[in-house]
Amino acid sequence: MALTNAIVNGILMGGIYGLIALGLTLVFGIMRVVNFAHGALLMVSMYAAYFAWHYTRLYPYFTVFVVAPFMFVVGFLLQRYLIRPVFKAEADVREPISALLLTAGLMVTLENMALLFFGADYRTAKTTLSGVTYHLGGISVAAPRLYAFLITLVATVIFYVFLQRTETGRAMRAVGQDRSAAALVGINVYRMYDVAFGVGLALLGVAGSVLVPFYYVQPSVGQIFGTRAFITVVLGGLGSVPGALVGGLLIGIVESVAAQFMESTWTQVLINYGFLAFLFIKPSGLFGSPYDA
Repeated sequence: MALTNAIVNGILMGGIYGLIALGLTLVFGIMRVVNFAHGALLMVSMYAAYFAWHYTRLYPYFTVFVVAPFMFVVGFLLQRYLIRPVFKAEADVREPISALLLTAGLMVTLENMALLFFGADYRTAKTTLSGVTYHLGGISVAAPRLYAFLITLVATVIFYVFLQRTETGRAMRAVGQDRSAAALVGINVYRMYDVAFGVGLALLGVAGSVLVPFYYVQPSVGQIFGTRAFITVVLGGLGSVPGALVGGLLIGIVESVAAQFMESTWTQVLINYGFLAFLFIKPSGLFGSPYDA
């Protein structure tokens, strides 16, 4: 029963890992740029959710309606005025290095700004659900994690519908498949980049809002989830949306099950070395193509 309980809780946490990874894989799939600031931007969304709760007493899960749009605007503006000029300068380069280095610099800047303004204190949004645990057939699930997973599930479905059923979503996918062909049929490629980056950060806004009720926020928290997101994306296949979701669930389950048999430090070692071993077997990931490897 302990194993079943660990698997269930791993799925709940894995869903959040998958949501975080979705934003990263979306940006890579469309722009072919690895956003090293992804974890730091998640940290920004968590601080935004925390302060929205702290100053307005808005229930943490409802902060998603404020934080997600806020993060979309942040992402849109970052891409439009910071990343786009650099990206345009390397428009003919298959793998733009300057944009990648820019996001790495942005990561360091955001983390140090958070440390300067907010300090190194650990913060979390305590609610009436914080100590609640549901029991069903011998399986124990913490209420905050359950509700976080449910909101994550809804956000994932909305994202899928947006990507598959809307004109903007289809245009974004067209740009990801062939930028030149998309431009020939009248799609504004750089505007799609702006929207894609904004949507990727909106997903982080959802993740940040559901994390603060049960996970601390401090300046380096993005490093933890950022590392998980990179492992998840590469495991699932660079640019693959299904791969990000499946990879997140796998990481969550392995992490939760391994924690039953070893200390947390060794759990991280197991995940990292297991990930490296997997890359030797299938460098392109579960759903990736050899081109992405």
